[in-house]
Amino acid sequence: MNEITPTVKTEAAASPACARAPVGLLAELTHRCPLQCPYCSNPLDLERSNVELSTADWQKVMREAAALGILQIHLSGGEPTARKDLDDIVQTAAEVGLYTNLITAGVLLTKERLARLAELGLDHVQLSIQDVDPDNADRIAAYKGGAAKKREVARWVKELGLPLTVNAPIHRQNIKSMSKIIDYAVEVGAGRLEVAHIQYYAWALKNRAALMPTREDFMKTAEIVEAAKERLKGILVIDFVVPDYYAKYPKPCMGGWGRGIINVTPSGRVLPCHAAESLPGLTFDNVRDRALGDIWLNGDAFQKYRGTDWMKEPCRSCSRKEIDFGGCRCQAFALTGDATNTDPACSLSPLHEEWAKVAEVESHREPPEFIYRRVGKSGAQGGHSDGGQQENV
Repeated sequence: MNEITPTVKTEAAASPACARAPVGLLAELTHRCPLQCPYCSNPLDLERSNVELSTADWQKVMREAAALGILQIHLSGGEPTARKDLDDIVQTAAEVGLYTNLITAGVLLTKERLARLAELGLDHVQLSIQDVDPDNADRIAAYKGGAAKKREVARWVKELGLPLTVNAPIHRQNIKSMSKIIDYAVEVGAGRLEVAHIQYYAWALKNRAALMPTREDFMKTAEIVEAAKERLKGILVIDFVVPDYYAKYPKPCMGGWGRGIINVTPSGRVLPCHAAESLPGLTFDNVRDRALGDIWLNGDAFQKYRGTDWMKEPCRSCSRKEIDFGGCRCQAFALTGDATNTDPACSLSPLHEEWAKVAEVESHREPPEFIYRRVGKSGAQGGHSDGGQQENV
């Protein structure tokens, strides 16, 4: 992590809790996406294309990120390849020395475009999959033919000599495929597999009852992953994200609020985490109006929960307060109505036992139909779609 040597004008002294530059920037280039995953981490109110930052705006963000000392740019969405100017954004990021990671569903890519991105300086591809069973994958994403296209994209990535990560969001309706997902990652030549149990906010919270696995199934996946880590040493790195409802302690929100990651939305709002807009009372600056470095150092939203001074009990006196920073502020608000409460994922929260019972109850009931992610239809009951491709791009 780099010490900050600002090349941008700042308006006030930086908080002592923020002494270093963020390691990474999550650039949500667009919320447009041909997939409709019911666990999408984008907000329920998706931003439309007419409010998106321009090419020049994103190029300015890349230059300011490099000046701030950021090392990695994660190009995400929605589906980032829906942006016709992705080539220009990647080229600028590479020119200013940023490590570029494309987080993609892959279904809109051609081999020619991927090759062009590689020539312009793309460093890494992170390919998301819904399942290794094609029919189930297409049902989850509500997109026909996606599973076959993803395997093809993985082959192109390796042919071009780019590092590949497979990202596998895990939930009730694909958890039985855990062993096959690991085999898939090896088969396609991935160097890393992220087994990410769903985190329940935004679309996933709306679909929690359809997505929540049983504790027994979760423990089985943990055993499978641990065995695979040993078996595949030197071949595949596996990162395992535990579901909050079955955790003893919460994960630190983005490594701690305003500590390591900065997020820019399609319209240019700068967030401490990608779900921060769900919290009331926060003011989010825009890269169109204020320099990225100034926002990181002095922005009101970044100061709100940075450090530990904002905490109340039991977090304030907890020995773990600078390890997990009280957990997720967005989850605390969504589930307790107060963002300063301890995340109920923590076993020390007075609400933990009651909250954990939700998983036990919902995971053993018949799952309801999905509410699919659709632009302009956040409250619509989607049902189990026939997989028709949508006009979201």
